[in-house]
Amino acid sequence: MSTFVLVPGAGGAAWYWSRVIPLLQRAGHEAVAVELPGDDENAGLPDYARLVVEAIGESDDVVLVAQSLGGFTAPLVCTRVAVGELVFVNAMIPNPGETPGAWWDNTGWLDARETAARGGGYSTEFDLNTYFLHDVPPEVAAAGETHQRPEANAVFESACDFADWPAIPIRVLSGEGDRFFPLEFQRAVARDRLGLEPDAVPGGHLIALSNPNGVADYLLQR
Repeated sequence: MSTFVLVPGAGGAAWYWSRVIPLLQRAGHEAVAVELPGDDENAGLPDYARLVVEAIGESDDVVLVAQSLGGFTAPLVCTRVAVGELVFVNAMIPNPGETPGAWWDNTGWLDARETAARGGGYSTEFDLNTYFLHDVPPEVAAAGETHQRPEANAVFESACDFADWPAIPIRVLSGEGDRFFPLEFQRAVARDRLGLEPDAVPGGHLIALSNPNGVADYLLQR
């Protein structure tokens, strides 16, 4: 039995993983999503990492799963507690010492996003429906409205203070239809920063909401 510890992206809502957790539990594993103080201007990456470490507790065979902005919390957790595997999901993969605020320019994200939009025939101007909710079932999107909160600036100015990637298995899962972090962009970042080729399944940026079965099946392929 593994313990899947699920880290959300911007906003910090554990609810994001609500459609994946039952599938992992049904397969006989433990699964916990960590609520992070995304809207707290006094909370930086060390605070996020502390909360994830507390959620892990004494658990064995931990699979740490990080979505989007959660990718910046994951390596800090791995420096503080034993983790059996690390999985990035449509994630911001940091370099040591990088801040989330610097990541956008360092990776060339904006050009990649706008190029993909022009090629895909959708607007280059960001809006929630076009970039995040385009493939999320309407009833699921409606249920998530009460869990939405803005991400404070504190984390974007907080350095990801780690020296090296842990000597554990690391996997990268990308959504084939992610408009916010387009697939080819994610491939380039993963190759450059981890030397890894991402795996892809159908779904957009909020893939755990739009394709929970695909995400759960991937996580269970250990």
